[in-house]
Amino acid sequence: MPQAKPQDGNEVPFAVTTPTRIPAARYYDQKFYDLECERLWPRVWQMACRLEEIPNPGDYVVYEILDQSVIVVRVDAKRVKAYHNACRHRGVQLVNDRGNAKRGFSCPFHGWRFNLEGENTFLYQPDLFAEMDRDKDDLSLRECRVETWGGCAFINLDGKAAPLRESLEPFASYLEPRGAEKMQTVWWKSTVVPVNWKLAMEAFMEGYHVARTHPQLARQIRLDEGAVYRPVGTGRQSSGTQSRIQRSSVSPTEMMDSFILYMSKVSEDMGGIVLDKDIRVAERLRDTIKLPDEPGAAYEEWVRSLNDAIMAEQRNEGIPVPDLNELAKTSSTGVQFCFPHFFLLSQYGNMASYRIRPLSPESTLFEIWSLTLFPEGEQRPPLKTPTPVACDSDEWPLIPRQDFTNLPAQQKGLHTRGFEFMRLSPEVEGQISNLHQVIDGYLAGRDAAELLGGVQKVSGNIDARAHEITARQTGQAATT
Repeated sequence: MPQAKPQDGNEVPFAVTTPTRIPAARYYDQKFYDLECERLWPRVWQMACRLEEIPNPGDYVVYEILDQSVIVVRVDAKRVKAYHNACRHRGVQLVNDRGNAKRGFSCPFHGWRFNLEGENTFLYQPDLFAEMDRDKDDLSLRECRVETWGGCAFINLDGKAAPLRESLEPFASYLEPRGAEKMQTVWWKSTVVPVNWKLAMEAFMEGYHVARTHPQLARQIRLDEGAVYRPVGTGRQSSGTQSRIQRSSVSPTEMMDSFILYMSKVSEDMGGIVLDKDIRVAERLRDTIKLPDEPGAAYEEWVRSLNDAIMAEQRNEGIPVPDLNELAKTSSTGVQFCFPHFFLLSQYGNMASYRIRPLSPESTLFEIWSLTLFPEGEQRPPLKTPTPVACDSDEWPLIPRQDFTNLPAQQKGLHTRGFEFMRLSPEVEGQISNLHQVIDGYLAGRDAAELLGGVQKVSGNIDARAHEITARQTGQAATT
């Protein structure tokens, strides 16, 4: 069985020794949480902000993770830099939240100033300080590693971590052709959920929960008898709406109606990956298209024609939508995970984006963006940091609200003395197992080269089997 091999005496408490069994204490134990704060979060790439938040020189956003505060600032049209948010004099935070510092940053305590390159430009009465304490290079703001991908800036506190692009595979290769770089925000909401950060993510790392947690989606589909989430012993995903409609024996008209009803329900209850503009195109197409009588052929023609119609409408409006039919040839589960805390869900030139950050062992900041492609050159309103609303608030669309509802009860249940560990399906909850095994690699203190293979196994399609990410004896990435 896989087991994190400690380095330099770094033992991992509550380690995953059986891939399908995750010890409950990993979700609330203070020492385990402290170890994550010490050995995981300072070493991983984290989505710090969307680049649309800092479109102009001097625009900055403060990204906070645990006790660390980082300024992400646009220096010019091509460059983004990141600095640790502390004046080099006595450590006062230079800025909060977001704003524009085109003329540089000024400490509110004693007025020391720093330009966008991080250089100290003003030291009040320098003659008061020893020569060693006013050395120009030493007074520059300390830089934090920052790289960009997919319309976002990512930061890493570890200078030895693998490059961002390598760390995003295969997540990045799947989403780049789908327009991730050009997406912009429709809405952005946040909430604080009273659960461990891993629980908050794992609710979105499998589709097994959909039939029970989101029954309104299944009611929009005419299902065959015996439809299951995934046939046992196969790697084929068969739970999705499209495959169920395709297998059904309904008429072409009924199939189109079911498809549009489902789109409408996802749009209403999710507010993200399917938008009203897509439904309007589908409704117009339904009234004009002539489909073959055979259900499978009718379904394929409908999907192909709908993609064509959406592309034609959006491109006519100057929206750079990719070729949806070409993308469908490499389609997989719409939910893509980026280790350790970021998701993108894509469809029809839209995306939903999730970011999760720990606040304490049993408290998590959860944010969701609705993203889409807009006409090139269109100016969008400036983004503002959302004020968190309650996770059961009607301000949330129904689907995330349903997901949030399960989580506090799960967090409480994990404390029950009769519950020792989660029992995961290696078929449909495998990515959760993979996540924990990679976390154990970080907690064991493995180096960046060893960790990269595991990161690439867990980043990507959520619908993955459990792997043995680490080998017991060698500590090297497994080949499975």
